[in-house]
Amino acid sequence: MDRSPRPRPLPHDAAAPRLAALAALLADETRASFCLALLDGRAWTAGELARYASVAPSTASEHLGRLVTGGLLTEERQGRHRYVRLTDERIAHLVESLVSHAAPEAPERPRSLRAASVSGALARGRTCYDHLAGRLGIRITEAMTARGLLRQDTGFALTEAGLDWFGALGIPLDRSGRPLARGCLDWTERRPHLAGAAGAALCAHVLRSGWCERFGSGRAVRATPSGLRALSELLGVEPASLDGRVQGPSSDAGPAVD
Repeated sequence: MDRSPRPRPLPHDAAAPRLAALAALLADETRASFCLALLDGRAWTAGELARYASVAPSTASEHLGRLVTGGLLTEERQGRHRYVRLTDERIAHLVESLVSHAAPEAPERPRSLRAASVSGALARGRTCYDHLAGRLGIRITEAMTARGLLRQDTGFALTEAGLDWFGALGIPLDRSGRPLARGCLDWTERRPHLAGAAGAALCAHVLRSGWCERFGSGRAVRATPSGLRALSELLGVEPASLDGRVQGPSSDAGPAVD
């Protein structure tokens, strides 16, 4: 008979149940679809999300209740209308990061022409909660780095030149409560794009200035003719690079800010 002492059980990690509960919230295709739709940073009604995910309104309401209770979504009411949105940037970053890990190494073939069109549009440019993503976001991030406006060697950080660049364009930076700049792994490009307060401010500026516009029913964005000119003049981003025909910013463009 073995009389050797039994190994002492490892102490229970109090975070384990919370992690399991979080994983369970996203381990449902309908709830995952809702979170992906809400990455556009806007508030949606339950009916809009039900149509987006092709589920009954009662089913959508049940899933949204779980997401709100679990802290992934927050609820807003205006009169009789109920809106939901992602709770904050941390949740958006979590969802986008999980998608980048879940994405297959080889792109899947779209099942229909519409799916191919949507997939291509999102890959070219989209919002990731409150900042730019896709090829558009990556090209801007690369151009800012190449021009010394942004550093990526020890994490993302705006340089003094970068702060001056935002100031020259009249883009205010909110330095309270969140990182000024951070990287967010892009699930289509597999490289980090600019997020944080600077990413949010830049995204708001290009939309407000008409340099970019939303289109379709999802979170796809594209540069307008005036936006293409501005990106070329200010950052050396060639229009063709946003379609994937050439890589990166132009090396012979003029200074970042005149």
